[in-house]
Amino acid sequence: MAKVDLRRRSTQSELMDTEPVAFPEFYECLQELEVINVCTLAYRPTLQWLRRMLEGTKPGEAVSVLDVGSGGGDMLRRICRLLNRRGLTADLAGVDLNPWSKQSAAQSTPPEMHIAYETSDIFLFDRSRRADFIICSNFTHHLSDSELVRFIHWMEDHAVRGWFINDLHRHPLPYYFIKVLFGILPLNRLTANDGPISVSRAFTATDWRLILVESGVGDRAKVEWFFPFRYAVARRK
Repeated sequence: MAKVDLRRRSTQSELMDTEPVAFPEFYECLQELEVINVCTLAYRPTLQWLRRMLEGTKPGEAVSVLDVGSGGGDMLRRICRLLNRRGLTADLAGVDLNPWSKQSAAQSTPPEMHIAYETSDIFLFDRSRRADFIICSNFTHHLSDSELVRFIHWMEDHAVRGWFINDLHRHPLPYYFIKVLFGILPLNRLTANDGPISVSRAFTATDWRLILVESGVGDRAKVEWFFPFRYAVARRK
């Protein structure tokens, strides 16, 4: 197996970002990713943060959440259940660049959840749009460093109460573990190819601190590591 230099972020493109695919293959990939996210505790950082941010919120109050790069809507469905358990009125929306994401999310989301899914480049999204909380999960590694700085500026302008980034940790252990495991399992072509690339495009704590400084946020955002090999960047407004 060829050694990959993980000291810096990879610029290798993922198939999901570059190759046109039919809806059934795309949907199957998102279904597999949801199972992988469950197994790797990927939802936990975002849900823990949101629980803390909701402390003091009274039943009946409205809470708006915008999920950027929402994919199949799996994170928003979990957030919907969290808000419902607390008796809060949920105003939930997901935005994703790929139109198959909207179709996938709508197909997987019960209508009674009333989650709105939209197709848009986030930098062309409605400038007047605001949400209490803006979140993203496994999205920022798809961006270049300059795009990520721009995205942080965008969240600063559009989040009312705070924003939260949840993404992978670039490290040899998850990279080679995923590369071997995904090569053995009978996975969708997109999942098998893009899994290790996602890790190689992801971040270290040093990366995040440099990006936060460049974005002007600095230590106003908190960088925290979560098991297994995941970083979260949290900002309370």
